[in-house]
Amino acid sequence: MFTDGACLGNPGPGGWAWAVPDGPFASGSEPATTNQRMEITAVLRALQTLRGPTLVKSDSTYVVNCFRDRWWQAWLHRGWRTSAGKPVANRDLWEPLFALALDPERPVRFDWVKGHSGDEMNDRVDKLANQAALGQRGTSGEHFTA
Repeated sequence: MFTDGACLGNPGPGGWAWAVPDGPFASGSEPATTNQRMEITAVLRALQTLRGPTLVKSDSTYVVNCFRDRWWQAWLHRGWRTSAGKPVANRDLWEPLFALALDPERPVRFDWVKGHSGDEMNDRVDKLANQAALGQRGTSGEHFTA
């Protein structure tokens, strides 16, 4: 599945989206948020909806590196503190995402995809997230075409 988040200003109106190639998709919005929150929300909403083993493809190094480089382990070990001793941002979203993405009964892997590089699915979720941010509403469906 592919995910993306968008924000018009940072903070500002935001949108998130996820889509499965030739499968379901969804998007949504928040009136006052950040791009990082929308990136996390996209993955969280997808994992709340989809079942089974999942490959998450995102252009967010923040999200992908959290899992691939295991930042989450250090955050938990330090009591939700960064290496600089500051509280981890967006903990209210990370906690439910960790519960889903780190569930041993459901393998979830993360891959980074370069944004705005011509990847068809990344471009699709980018478009959905930006439309949601602009229109402050979401969409969902069984199949998505450009």
